Amino acid sequence: MDARVSEFFGSGNGHSSGSQGGVSSGKSGNGYGVAPKKASAKSKKAKARLSRNFKPSNNTPYLPPEAEEGNIEYKLKLVNPTQYRFEHLATQMKWRLQEGRGEAVYQIGVEDNGMLVGLSEEEMRASLKTLHRLAEKIGADITILREREVDYDSDVPRKIAEVLIRKVPDDQQFLDLRVAVLGNVDSGKSTLLGVLTQGELDNGRGRARLNLFRHLHEIQTGRTSSISFEILGFNSKGEVVNYSESRTAEEICESASKMITFIDLAGHHKYLKTTIFGLTSYCPDFAMLVVSANTGIAGTTREHLGLAMALKVPIFIVISKVDLCTRATVDRTVRQLERVLKQPGCNKVPMVVSSTDDAVTAAQQFAQSPSITPIFTLSSVSGESLDLLKVFFNIIPPLSNSKEQEELMQQLTEFQVDEIYTVPDVGTVVGGTLYSGICREGDHLVVGPTDSGQFHKLTVGSIQRNRSACRVLRAGQAATLALGNFDRSLLRKGMVMVSPEMDPTICWMFEAEIVLLFHAKTFHKGFQVTVHIGNVRQTAIVDAVYGKEELRTGEKAVVLFKFIKHPEYLKVGAKVLFREGVTKGIGHVTKLQPISQYQTF
Repeated sequence: MDARVSEFFGSGNGHSSGSQGGVSSGKSGNGYGVAPKKASAKSKKAKARLSRNFKPSNNTPYLPPEAEEGNIEYKLKLVNPTQYRFEHLATQMKWRLQEGRGEAVYQIGVEDNGMLVGLSEEEMRASLKTLHRLAEKIGADITILREREVDYDSDVPRKIAEVLIRKVPDDQQFLDLRVAVLGNVDSGKSTLLGVLTQGELDNGRGRARLNLFRHLHEIQTGRTSSISFEILGFNSKGEVVNYSESRTAEEICESASKMITFIDLAGHHKYLKTTIFGLTSYCPDFAMLVVSANTGIAGTTREHLGLAMALKVPIFIVISKVDLCTRATVDRTVRQLERVLKQPGCNKVPMVVSSTDDAVTAAQQFAQSPSITPIFTLSSVSGESLDLLKVFFNIIPPLSNSKEQEELMQQLTEFQVDEIYTVPDVGTVVGGTLYSGICREGDHLVVGPTDSGQFHKLTVGSIQRNRSACRVLRAGQAATLALGNFDRSLLRKGMVMVSPEMDPTICWMFEAEIVLLFHAKTFHKGFQVTVHIGNVRQTAIVDAVYGKEELRTGEKAVVLFKFIKHPEYLKVGAKVLFREGVTKGIGHVTKLQPISQYQTF
């Protein structure tokens, strides 16, 4: 990663204007991410094969050529297919849905090479009718995202359509995406989540956020200090399912086929360790950076942006409180963000979303290219542009495809412990994320390591996901597991519950290749830092800096760390993030020094 990301972690507000040349907006006049010249060179043969009544002009727009894998399918037309062809199309639709873990996007009126040919009104109607029949056959629902005319010299108007097809796989409840919510204190993060999940606008004095707070002092100060979770559902037709119609989380889970889980993190600098823990431990798919329109980039905004980039979490930006400012102030905040995003250490392509069309394009391009950064401007009080954000959440596809998910599920069980509770009449309950494998009720696992590096046997009681009962937990899903009368004092955050067949590597010392992002003086042997690796958060001493006496801001080195309190379960290649005061650095684990064979009790 570029050491220039250190600019985001530096103190003060000083930022360079950055290089703004050579950055295209990633959006062409027709609302698609189009590269006409590149594609036209590839598709001369295809042009020759086109029907006689269509003469492409020089400015024929293109999409990128269709990919074999993934959940996007191009279809020129689907008019009266034969029975054999219909069966083939149904099988193809199943494959695309499987690739998108229950979601697929069909582009109708588009050649396989990406040329936007378009269809007449009659052909489009017949094609959409066939698509309806196909979806019915496999038990899916379809929603037309957008239709647009393709501007050609022909007399007959030609249209292309973009259709979202959604079907929840039979073996799972819903498609689940996790979104971490970042931003400076008082930027409106909790209020925005309250409005999205409760379905009621805010009164301008913080009423919408009250349901998200977990502690009395949060209600009194209006500041989030802990990590809270909220859910927003979409049914198979793309309609919002939240607490306005459904009274309980169970009802939302039952009627939703796609679920967005928001991880509400703290904005205040003194709760930074909680925010970093939320980003490293809960494995969010995306990060939503909320910026207040009237204050712009202030406080921890720059630092949160840097954290998300360091952990390679795709980020999009929401500018809130636009009802409080003039249009000129909002535009100034947008320009300020664009300037920061285009800086050399960031290299992002900002894309301001101002219509439903933009939101659809942004969702698809954001998932395909990590450099695209959509920017929304909205208000939680007036409700302005909230619908665009909902369209974006409805369409945004999962990052991992079905193949990666299958591979993770076939590995041995590994559950990361992030939260520990004692529930009356239930006993000890642990919350966290299943990193790999499958977990079922009644499974026998071992949990550890303890201070002496031991593991204890336990049995999983019941499992709950999003506050509703669940029989089977799959890799990548977050849940709470009841452990019955297991002694709570033996558990701590940062432990893992693994399959007894696994041979976990437990270590006091590990080597990591690091980049020092920001440090006031020099970084040397004997320095103490707080290390974050996944759900592990512990103080460690720098035992050795290989090849150098000391490190300065922006320098790389391989460093040997030693934990102070207890050994931890680590993996080679895991991302490392460490901090101490203003000192910050990132890297990855390169070598472990495991302690002798672990014991189970």
